[in-house]
Amino acid sequence: MPKIFALVPAAGQGTRMGEALPKQYVPLAGHPMLFHSLAALAAVGRIDHVIAVLSPLDRHWSAHDWSALPGKVETLPAGGPTRGRTVANAVAALGPRAADDDWILVHDAARPCIRTGLVERFLDEVGDDPVGGLLAMPVSDTLKRAGESMRVDGTIPREGLWRAQTPQMFRLDALRRGLARMPDATDESQAVESLGRMPRIVQGESANLKVTFAEDVPLAGMILARQAGAAP
Repeated sequence: MPKIFALVPAAGQGTRMGEALPKQYVPLAGHPMLFHSLAALAAVGRIDHVIAVLSPLDRHWSAHDWSALPGKVETLPAGGPTRGRTVANAVAALGPRAADDDWILVHDAARPCIRTGLVERFLDEVGDDPVGGLLAMPVSDTLKRAGESMRVDGTIPREGLWRAQTPQMFRLDALRRGLARMPDATDESQAVESLGRMPRIVQGESANLKVTFAEDVPLAGMILARQAGAAP
C-alpha cells in the first residue's frame, strides 16, 4: 500500500501577524500554534510520517517541549523562501524513503483547528483517486472586483467558486513535477493543475480557518477550546 507522508510547512515568518515571533510559534491554547496541526495529523493512523518542515535557520523549535507528540512526528530543516520551495525541498529530501506513488499530504501550520475526524473523512473521499484532492469551502459571500480609487469595478458570480483549504494530497511524482513546472504556485493543487490534472474537491469546514492576522488567534483559541470540550 502507498504510504502517506504529511508535510507541515513551517518555515515562514508570518509577517502579516505583526509579531516578532514566527506565526507557527505564537502561543495558542497552551502550545505553539504548530503543535495543533502536528498533533491532529499524527492522530490519524493511516498517516505514516508527519514532518514539520522548518527553516534551516530555525531557532525556536528547540525552545519548546514537543514530548506530547507521537514518535512519528519529525522535523526537516529544508524550508525555502516560499511555500512552494519549502514543499519542493521536502519532497526532494524524502529521497529513497518515498516511492513515486506514495501520497504527499500538505497541511498549513496556520490551520491549527483541523479536526482528526475531518482528516479521516478527507482520506476516505480522496481514496485512490488518480489525481488527488483538497479540502475547500464553497464561496458564500458576494465578490466584488476593485478598480481604481477602491471603487467597485464589477461583481463576480460566485457559482462554482470554492475557497481552498488544507490538507491537500497528491502522489509524490505528480506533486514534484507540478512544483518544478510552477514553483510560484500558491498551493499544491495549483501546481498539480499546471500538469493538466483536475484535483478532487472535498468539502471542508469553516472551523478549519487559516490564522493570518493577530485577531484570528483568539478565534482559533475558542474553536480549539470548543473542540476539546466536545471530545469524548
